[in-house]
Amino acid sequence: ETMAKHQQVLPYLDIPLQHGHRETLKRMKRPAKIEWVYETLGQLRATIPHLAVRTTFIVGYPGETDEEFDGLMQFVRDLQFDRVGAFKYSYEIGTPSATLAHHIDDDIKQQRWERLMELQQGISLSKNQELIGKTLDILVEGHGESEDEEGNTTGDTLSLGRSYRDAPEIDGYVIVEGELPVGEIVPVRITGATTYDLIATVDTLNPVVIQPGKVYGEGMIQIQ
Repeated sequence: ETMAKHQQVLPYLDIPLQHGHRETLKRMKRPAKIEWVYETLGQLRATIPHLAVRTTFIVGYPGETDEEFDGLMQFVRDLQFDRVGAFKYSYEIGTPSATLAHHIDDDIKQQRWERLMELQQGISLSKNQELIGKTLDILVEGHGESEDEEGNTTGDTLSLGRSYRDAPEIDGYVIVEGELPVGEIVPVRITGATTYDLIATVDTLNPVVIQPGKVYGEGMIQIQ
């Protein structure tokens, strides 16, 4: 409710849930109340308009069965997270998990990681496409050059910014044609979407009010 009432608080939550099956969570010694997650996220989304939710998962944790992994996949399908980071379990001597039984083969961990990321990429693209036609305020962080289909730079300048949905370093960019002032907050209209990034133009349907912002980065950034 506090987040919903105060515009100074961005509607973005990073909740490291780690897994979506209670038995796996129990072995991780993490809270295993899956129903609570469903209920709480439902309440948050009903209370906070346009809430963006990021989470992280570990696949291949010792003892993770096919059934448990399938439970994680269904968990992700059901809750439709905006952002997901996924990691393969890594064995480390001296950690409590190192002594657990039934460590997962590396090839199975890789397969599960790929399946989870493929699922989330589809969700992420769908959510980004829903933003086409909408206006977002972005913090301009830097500039880059556009590229043609063969990967050659065209000489056209692009501005790279982040909306409230994009955490630095781990989320995507909003890519805007033209050179906007770094460190400023600019309203842009979303015209296209990729799996992780949004394409935009400066919003000409509304008065452009460039607001002072904190400079988080500057200089040229090559777009990959």
